[in-house]
Amino acid sequence: MFSKNTKSMSSDSSSVNLVANGTSITGDVKSNSDLRIDGVMQGTLIVKGKLVIGPSGRIEGEVECQNADVSGEIKGKISVSELLMLRSSAKINGDIFTGKISIEPDAQFTGTCSMGGVVKNIQHTHDSQGAGQKTAANQ
Repeated sequence: MFSKNTKSMSSDSSSVNLVANGTSITGDVKSNSDLRIDGVMQGTLIVKGKLVIGPSGRIEGEVECQNADVSGEIKGKISVSELLMLRSSAKINGDIFTGKISIEPDAQFTGTCSMGGVVKNIQHTHDSQGAGQKTAANQ
């Protein structure tokens, strides 16, 4: 169905895209609207809206989005410009860059977390490791 390595999911910002349980996608995905993942994705994921990862959802790769609500699993770097919510069933193995974070009891997280206003500056600048490590107190 998809012939290219990069897929444009939708250009309508009011629509919601769904990767259903039992579906596996390998490659880079860009979406201008919200996206819910209940299946498996491997690659880079860029979402201009809200990303929801259901309990059966799993991502292996780099994630960039505006807001995220995670109940499933992410292995890789996640950059959220506004709010990242980790539900009790969430499992994150990688570095987090976010404006704000909410973590429910029993959520699992292994990696580093950088939080504050610097998140908007680190997106698309993968070589500025020092900028991503600043804390809100240092700004």
